[in-house]
Amino acid sequence: MQNYLDFEKSLAELEGKAEELRALARQDPEMDISEEAERLDHRASEMLRDLYAKLTPWQKCQVARHPSRPHTLHYVERLFNEWTPLAGDRNFAEDHAVIGGLARFEDRPVVVIGHEKGTDTKSRIERNFGMARPEGYRKAVRLMQMADRFGLPVITLVDTPGAYPGKGAEERGQAEAIARSTEMCLKLGAPIVSVVIGEGGSGGAVAFATADRVAMLEHAVYSVISPEGCASILWKNAEKMKEAAAALRLTAQDLLQLKVIDRVIEEPVGGAQRDPKEAISRVGRAISDMLGGLDGMSRDDLRAARRRKFIEMGRVGLA
Repeated sequence: MQNYLDFEKSLAELEGKAEELRALARQDPEMDISEEAERLDHRASEMLRDLYAKLTPWQKCQVARHPSRPHTLHYVERLFNEWTPLAGDRNFAEDHAVIGGLARFEDRPVVVIGHEKGTDTKSRIERNFGMARPEGYRKAVRLMQMADRFGLPVITLVDTPGAYPGKGAEERGQAEAIARSTEMCLKLGAPIVSVVIGEGGSGGAVAFATADRVAMLEHAVYSVISPEGCASILWKNAEKMKEAAAALRLTAQDLLQLKVIDRVIEEPVGGAQRDPKEAISRVGRAISDMLGGLDGMSRDDLRAARRRKFIEMGRVGLA
């Protein structure tokens, strides 16, 4: 069953009418309504294309959070072979909001790390809705250290509203854990590429996305704070999230222009949730291309180029 967003109500009506006609035809095979159903399908297809060609920043936030959008485990299942998950930070606990392990990508051994939001109520609670605690980032550091030791490329998939802000997480050193993960990304002597597949929220996303190459899906978002959080701080009113989303410049298109990311991965018409298989394939091709562009670089060259990239980010030229 298709989940529709608020701005897709008119589309839902059209597609609903077309499905009703098909249901009537199934009940009475003598009814000839195929032409009318096809006409509605055509109108719905045009409406879908028009809607997604001019999404506002807030609408892109809604798409990035769509419950049917493919999550990290979906990408792992389709893009990687010999997936061997590794658990625990060897210090406190296992964090189910972060998955990581060894795998093969195009027959090449790699380390995969990503946020996982879950797909139903039970798994979302278990995964803490993709909001990692300190042990999740420390697990990521452990895996990156292993990748560095054996020269394995690191692939990270980012999809989080942000790091978990709970009392226990803060008591166990949330900020320090995020900083260590970001630092480890910079210290890696192996290639690291990152894809923002949904939400890229705050330092919780940067901890995995301080990479040689960073890509975003066309309707993903990446920002220092959520629009609701920004609106609450600036206007003392979370209902101002639409204005906040526009001001944050959190879309893939804005961030490519600002040179915060390196590429935008086009999504199927209607977003990744409409055709998950095709969206995942496109991400796979982008990862392959990004890794290929880093082949042959020495450990020192990788580190130097990565540091230079982030140091120069946002630099304002002097007249």
